[in-house]
Amino acid sequence: MKVIVDMAKCQDHGQCAIAAPEVFEMNEEGRLVYDGEPGEERRLEVEEAADVCPVQAILIKD
Repeated sequence: MKVIVDMAKCQDHGQCAIAAPEVFEMNEEGRLVYDGEPGEERRLEVEEAADVCPVQAILIKD
């Protein structure tokens, strides 16, 4: 699984970091950082993060 975040769309709301904290987090500057290739065991969390993103900036590719 590959996770792609459109950083031009991302507004750093942090909802993804709440839904999938093992994959997404907010850095000291309040900007999103993420693991672009999380393990398959994180799929449900990542799908939830994509669903809750207010600007739909998260794409999951297999």
